[in-house]
Amino acid sequence: MKRIVALDMLRGYALVCIMIDHMPKSPLRRATLANFSIFDAAELFVLLSGFLVGLVWLAVARDGGTRVAQWRFARRSFEVWRALVIGGFVMALLSAALFALDMNHTAIWFQYSRWVLENPLGYLGVLMTMWLQPNLLDVLAVYVVLLACVPLVVPLLQRWPFSFAAASLVLWWFAPILNGLIPNHRSTGLLFNPFGWQLLFFSGVAMGLFRKDFMPVLLRHARLLTILSIGMFVFGATIVIASRFGDAALPLRRALKVIYGGSIDKWNLDGTRYMAIMAASWLVAVPLANVMERLAISRLGVALQEIGRGGLWSFVICVMLSIIGDAFQMNPPDQDLWRRLMVDIWVMVALWWAAAIWLTYGAPRQQKTRQARQARSAGK
Repeated sequence: MKRIVALDMLRGYALVCIMIDHMPKSPLRRATLANFSIFDAAELFVLLSGFLVGLVWLAVARDGGTRVAQWRFARRSFEVWRALVIGGFVMALLSAALFALDMNHTAIWFQYSRWVLENPLGYLGVLMTMWLQPNLLDVLAVYVVLLACVPLVVPLLQRWPFSFAAASLVLWWFAPILNGLIPNHRSTGLLFNPFGWQLLFFSGVAMGLFRKDFMPVLLRHARLLTILSIGMFVFGATIVIASRFGDAALPLRRALKVIYGGSIDKWNLDGTRYMAIMAASWLVAVPLANVMERLAISRLGVALQEIGRGGLWSFVICVMLSIIGDAFQMNPPDQDLWRRLMVDIWVMVALWWAAAIWLTYGAPRQQKTRQARQARSAGK
């Protein structure tokens, strides 16, 4: 499968935004995606992950058949679950160590650091059952659920795409009710509602599976779709920007609420956020395609590519760096802007460095293991 460098760059950008957004004192937090769009890096990460699933499914199924692709993503679901468990445990220990050094931080809930020391096996157990999903890693919980569904539902998506889309919309509509039925430490279910976010994830999967089929059709209406996409993106950006002007923008905010309703819920995946990220995906893939390719081969773009290619490893590392960066920016409490900015730069460089190490030493071993598994499967 030929890599799409702009896709890797955007995944890396999403991870950097996730990291910075969870550092409350970060100066660069004011410049991340969430400051000028109605969606944030979480939607970008999930959509791109779904798109990558679609591409990989096609490549694996073409070479080894549907059964091999199903096993590939069943294993991937386990790998993400393992990262959630190990990452959640290490994250709690890291938080406890920082508190022991009198370095306060607010990126994650302080109770994790207490629970992991008071009852480490119990804490590990609630992570393994996903009864508890620590904040910062909670998006991995919904990713585990969605990836576990991939082996079962992607063949259905390939065979009946329109019926699948209709069923996905119905599931999204009733998502708040269905999420409350999931046994969980929260009375309302998982923070990232899997019944809501499946719409975005499988939209990305469909884009990866069918892009060669539907893109020629969509390109016939490229001008209209571009105008509509710009309008949707600007609409979402206006909602976000107007909210920062307080009473001065109150008439505009009231007018906008007539269109989108009273609130925009991230956790159940609000329709406005969904349409905005889909509009942005069209703008990036078509009118801005050449710009994205040029950015991807720039020095900064290559660094973001490496972060994006680090995948799950990069995600877990970005979470750990969020906590460390938050602690350094809060201690001492009266530090100036430049010192906090240097912490921002340090965590971004550290994330890139960690991803580069993984690509040099971790990913090749993983690839050899995968090839060995495929060889054994072919031998059978």
